[in-house]
Amino acid sequence: MGSYVPGTLSERQQMLKAIGMEREDALYADVPAQMLLSEPLNIPSGMSELEVRSKMEAIAAENKVFQTVLRGAGAYDHYIPSIVKYIPNKEEFLTAYTPYQAEMSQGILQSIFEYQTMICQLTGMDVSNASVYDGATAAAEAAAMCRDRKRSVTLVSAALHPDVINTIRTYCYGANAEMRIVPCKDGKTDLATLKEMLTPDVASFVLQQPNFFGQLEDAKAIGEAVHEAKAMFVLSCDPLSLAILPTPKEVGADVMVGEGQCLGLPIAWGGPYLGIMATTEKHMRKLPGRIVGETHDHDGNKAYVLSLQAREQHIRREKASSNICSNEALCALTAGLYMATMGPEGMKEAARQTTAKAHYLCSELCKLSGVKKKYAGEFYQEFVTVQPKRDAILAALEEAGILGGLPMGEDEILWCATEKNTKAELDRAVAIVKEVLAK
Repeated sequence: MGSYVPGTLSERQQMLKAIGMEREDALYADVPAQMLLSEPLNIPSGMSELEVRSKMEAIAAENKVFQTVLRGAGAYDHYIPSIVKYIPNKEEFLTAYTPYQAEMSQGILQSIFEYQTMICQLTGMDVSNASVYDGATAAAEAAAMCRDRKRSVTLVSAALHPDVINTIRTYCYGANAEMRIVPCKDGKTDLATLKEMLTPDVASFVLQQPNFFGQLEDAKAIGEAVHEAKAMFVLSCDPLSLAILPTPKEVGADVMVGEGQCLGLPIAWGGPYLGIMATTEKHMRKLPGRIVGETHDHDGNKAYVLSLQAREQHIRREKASSNICSNEALCALTAGLYMATMGPEGMKEAARQTTAKAHYLCSELCKLSGVKKKYAGEFYQEFVTVQPKRDAILAALEEAGILGGLPMGEDEILWCATEKNTKAELDRAVAIVKEVLAK
């Protein structure tokens, strides 16, 4: 530690003298001797910046980067304007820590406030928090905020992303609460079965829109059924799709959650991502995580502060409704920049092109002999096909520098297209699939 702390040997000696000590090891007199290092750690010696760069570039070169991506399943290859990548890398944002001292953190607090405002505009909800770790965490936190002493059961749709289901299950296990899965029918939540499962002990139902199979659920009808049973309706959304689809508020959601990766964050081999949470004014005091509010200082100037922290574990541990004690501020800043840069019309255009290209890919694939769409319902950017030679198709696409869809079940593929995919890329992928099927 001594070589890391930016203090000279003379300065350290002065500090030791001020506290009545002669040597640094006297600071650790109460630590058992067997816990102290008697010799340096057996690790390689340090490298220069140039050596580290060369080493990391060599490791990175082992990754296979696909020029064309036709896979989604929770991480989507959308176009990111250059300014959205540039600004978050400025050191005043990149190195900013928790904004507890409002007077020293007005810039980062303002950026979070503006992010929250745009999330509310996008979702129709009344209040957004300053983000949580990722979409799966957001869904699990939403399920937790809906529970009370009389209603502790969480229902989830089987059409929810499998990783989200597992995260909710883990949270429920830790809270000694129960999670039950509502089955699917034709790629969508079985509404009739859901109504039967909405018993008096159910606190909430979690639905994904579009769901894991890309299908568009009848969210409004499902929300009405959930509310009729006096439970809360949690809707997990693809935030970019909300530029053209009905908002969570319009379909009656009590809590909106989602993965914010599609809002300007690169796929990045799995993270870091952004957990979006928003709710109605009625439930805002149960919303976990940080909320930034706008106020005025003693001179009447606009100012930003952290609001409603009393329910957090670092403030009132024994009464906390959540253990979330941080947020994805840099990722939220990036998402806010993306929404501000794209604007409402830009986001609508990206969502429209995503929908059009996914439907074009589906149409062209289903023209091939032996390929058929598994589910008949409407979809946004993903769809499932059934065809022979699934593994051979994906291998041939990979050989051509194309990441094909996600293999599922027996001879099933979950395909995805976004606004980044050109018609030429889609036609090339279809031609490769046709060639494999013809062999």
